[in-house]
Amino acid sequence: MYIEDSLYGRFELEPVLVDLIDSDAVQRLKGVHQNGASYLVNPKWKNTRYEHSVGVMCLIRLLGGSLEEQIAGLLHDVSHTAFSHVVDDALQQENEDYHEQIKEQMVMESDLPSILEKYNVNLDDVLEEANWKILEQPAPRLCADRIDYTLRDLYEYGEITKQEVEDFLQSLSLYNGRIHVKDVSAAEWFVDHYYQEVLDFFLHPLNIYSNHMMSELLKASLKKAIITKEDFLMTDDALLRLIENSKEPEILSLRNKLSDSVVVHANDQDYDIEVKKKMRLIDPEVIVGKESLPVSQLSKKVMDMNEKAKERSLKGAKIKISK
Repeated sequence: MYIEDSLYGRFELEPVLVDLIDSDAVQRLKGVHQNGASYLVNPKWKNTRYEHSVGVMCLIRLLGGSLEEQIAGLLHDVSHTAFSHVVDDALQQENEDYHEQIKEQMVMESDLPSILEKYNVNLDDVLEEANWKILEQPAPRLCADRIDYTLRDLYEYGEITKQEVEDFLQSLSLYNGRIHVKDVSAAEWFVDHYYQEVLDFFLHPLNIYSNHMMSELLKASLKKAIITKEDFLMTDDALLRLIENSKEPEILSLRNKLSDSVVVHANDQDYDIEVKKKMRLIDPEVIVGKESLPVSQLSKKVMDMNEKAKERSLKGAKIKISK
């Protein structure tokens, strides 16, 4: 079987990857949007956890990662709930890690263990992300997860070109098992666009509004026992239908506030919603001769971008609902 990824190209896959992609657990991710409820207010924001998961797998493969690490990449988000990190807010999970808390149980109750056993792949090894240096790294280092969601969102939403993506991918290499950038200019390009993703896009007024209102809707639905925490492992649309079928006036009123006709804007003085997101900083490592250095030690431009990103993250976002 071949798979075609919009960013990384065409790959022929081993049978274990084919079976995992076809599994119910991974297929569910086609109905889980990467950026929560934002697709309800802007239909163009439609990237899914499935596309991201397959993308991470392909990027690891492109960089020379083992078959086991490709499997880990494919499955790294498999326990993400409907509406992704919105559930963290609804459940007051400040570390945004509810999907990690439920991952082991969710996987064990899925069709994944039998598939991995069929191909003699150790489930515990695959699920332990600390084993996989390409897939995950502590911030502010690069890793396949951060690279993919940044490039995928910005490319699919028309902010960067395919040529820019290809040029950046050509600048990547592995050093001591971790992803590095070969030159400062490419690292600067990624830092600039990473902050476009996690600040300009994640903190876009429509993103803030949609995810805040969805959180309120989920909290109200939980309180009225319309849904349970177990229902979070539905797809976005299935969970939404379950909520809508309640016919509760308060619930339907909240649901009706999530549409593409809403108008919101940033306003630091007169605002209806204020949020602060987890700080997300990036400082790619660059290969300099025979050593590795964070690009902030080589580029004042990156130092300045990181300082501005800290300030903006600490400030958060305040938005006014106009319509």
